[in-house]
Amino acid sequence: MGKIKELELAKELIRFPSITPKDAGAINFLSKQLRSLGFKCKILEFKDKKSKPIKNLYARLGTRQPNLCYAGHTDVVPPGNISDWTVNPFKPAVKKNHLIGRGANDMKSSIACFITAVKKFLNNKSKFNGSISFLITGDEEGLAINGTKKVVEYLKRKKEKINFCIVGEPTNPKKLGEMIKIGRRGSLTGKFEISGVQGHVAYPHLLNNPINTLVNACNKLKKLKLDKGNKNFQPSNLEFTSINVDNKAHNVIPARARAQFNIRYNNFHTAGSLRKKINQIIKSLCKKNKCKFKIEYIANGDSFLTKPGKTIYMAKKIVKKITKINPKFSTTGGTSDARFIKNIAPCLEFGLVNKTMHRVDECVSISDLEPHKI
Repeated sequence: MGKIKELELAKELIRFPSITPKDAGAINFLSKQLRSLGFKCKILEFKDKKSKPIKNLYARLGTRQPNLCYAGHTDVVPPGNISDWTVNPFKPAVKKNHLIGRGANDMKSSIACFITAVKKFLNNKSKFNGSISFLITGDEEGLAINGTKKVVEYLKRKKEKINFCIVGEPTNPKKLGEMIKIGRRGSLTGKFEISGVQGHVAYPHLLNNPINTLVNACNKLKKLKLDKGNKNFQPSNLEFTSINVDNKAHNVIPARARAQFNIRYNNFHTAGSLRKKINQIIKSLCKKNKCKFKIEYIANGDSFLTKPGKTIYMAKKIVKKITKINPKFSTTGGTSDARFIKNIAPCLEFGLVNKTMHRVDECVSISDLEPHKI
């Protein structure tokens, strides 16, 4: 087997230590690659006072409709303890027929595959009806404030039409071809603080321990049955991600206690309806226990579903023909930038096997990178 161009391009991308929100040159590299194929590239940098500046790329080849867009991201999560890796996470290596490196799975290899596929397509068909575009961000793994969300707003202002979008996130549980995502659950993060009365632990009757109310609130929220799910979505779930008191003294009842949670919710709810429900629960407990509280939310996008149509069924047919597996439609997993893109274009998500995403020795099977005949 000779060198696979997808593999070589994936390696080059992985070598950029683009830990979110750091770009490390990845966007400029992709722009250069796409310009060499004839794409018109626009590097879009967005920033605000509360977050880091982010580089994004929108590239398009052709001016006619339909415009098929590929969306992805070059930023990666931190590698953690590098000594836990069998290779340097930013010096990719092939071991046991797998490419290992941070971003190999999520999702630099996917970008490499799409660029290589476009190059091969253009070699065989330099003239075609329609256009091809790329929407690449450096802010998917982070706050997602200055990334795809703002690129979408920019495209709307420019009246740039995208007819369909393929988001290249890793979607397959075990084998390439198992799953196409046609929607996602919404995500809502909540942080609340309970305030009581601080003092000596020997005199609790003179004080008001906020931990007691916090524990009751956490217990009540965790027992809350949001729904049973439906044919398109699994049940919504609320999970606590931190509980903090910041009290180093063993003999002092603290003045404040804090908790953080995240809800992944289906189309029975909106961020607004969930906020209202949670506020009522915490407010009622605090009133009963004579505590004060404050709460803030970060909404990361409501749930959405792309109703399968002609294009999605065509993609399903192609995946089945190539992989010999009939993919199922799904809305499972976390959030993705499809939550922003769906506002301007129908989309599906299809990418690599996701078993090692965000893990030590993140990897992708070389056989999944190899070109397949249609």
